[in-house]
Amino acid sequence: MAKKSAMQKDLRRRRMIARFSEKRKRLKGVARDHSLPQEQRFSARLALAAMPRNGSPTRARNRCLVTGRPRGYYRKLKMSRISLRELASGGHIPGMVKSSW
Repeated sequence: MAKKSAMQKDLRRRRMIARFSEKRKRLKGVARDHSLPQEQRFSARLALAAMPRNGSPTRARNRCLVTGRPRGYYRKLKMSRISLRELASGGHIPGMVKSSW
């Protein structure tokens, strides 16, 4: 099980990402638009730099929903390889059978 503080930190980051996503998207659009004057694009870049770092989507870490483990994560299932194996071995995931030979 991962530390509760690490899982809470990631949850806080995800909330902040959701809160600032629209503003960040708008500023990035202005900063990339070459038809606008350079001063306006530069001020958009400054505004982006002034925003909180944890509002950036790249700061979020994929974590297992069961254990909070950050490594060995399957995006489709939203869980780690270890949790997946334990649940599959216990017969809790329909259609998944533990291979043995």
